[in-house]
Amino acid sequence: MDLFANLSRLKEVMTIYGQDLVQAVVILVAGLVAIQFFIKLVRRILGKLIPHVTLVSIICNTLYVLLLVVVITSILVQAGAHTTNVLRFLIVISLVAVALIIIFRPYLPSLPFKVGNTIKTGDLLGKVEATTLLNTRMRTFDGKTVWIPNRKILNDYMVNYHFTPSRRVHLDVRIRYDQDLMNAKQVLEAIMIEDPRVLKKPRPVVYLTHLLEDCVALGGRCWVDNLKYWSARCDLLEKIKLRFNNEGIAFAYPQRDVHVYHKTKSAKDSPIRASCVESTDDDFEDRQ
Repeated sequence: MDLFANLSRLKEVMTIYGQDLVQAVVILVAGLVAIQFFIKLVRRILGKLIPHVTLVSIICNTLYVLLLVVVITSILVQAGAHTTNVLRFLIVISLVAVALIIIFRPYLPSLPFKVGNTIKTGDLLGKVEATTLLNTRMRTFDGKTVWIPNRKILNDYMVNYHFTPSRRVHLDVRIRYDQDLMNAKQVLEAIMIEDPRVLKKPRPVVYLTHLLEDCVALGGRCWVDNLKYWSARCDLLEKIKLRFNNEGIAFAYPQRDVHVYHKTKSAKDSPIRASCVESTDDDFEDRQ
């Protein structure tokens, strides 16, 4: 009987407030979707105009709170609540929320990356696909999907390869000692300058980094955009191999020189010494 009574009361409530409830749900869903779209657009525009990431985050969070207050106000008004009391209550809540965002935002831990960045944390290297309050979803370059707790990321070191617009490429080459050093440096520098992906500033340079036992070590250094780093590095290494072969510059191989010394030992230094013993016929007979 209680079940039928509850269903009867629910039917009465839906008959009276059903239309208002449906409208409120539609307003909530549409409002949340519109807010998300608008905040993403504002964040993208402000990211280009304001270099300070924290300031952009504060502005976007404040707008999000204010727009959310507008949506909630519309829902309550649609549900029949008193407009004046609703506005007073929501204004107080919004002011408190904005104050908390502005005051305590610098003290709240935030992830030093965003979706789409390539990061390295611990022994994992990959691209960030999504973030939540609890974990970060990363896709490694060998196709694995990894969920990492945010507390682990915040407590460990992390490298964000997209935090800066460019990245330096290291090209280490070893040549033999009998090769033309200045020619090898000029060829290596020309290879980097000729590549259109290599930035003009800072200018590509070549250093003599080490004089090792079996080779001369050269180091080419140039800068490329982050998104082009891997392809540029691989192509530059291939060009170095082909150009050095055409120029007749020989790469060094691991080697070791072995020197063998031949020394003749004297008779007295020999461990085997020959002794001469005189024997007579009588001695021979005694031995018989």
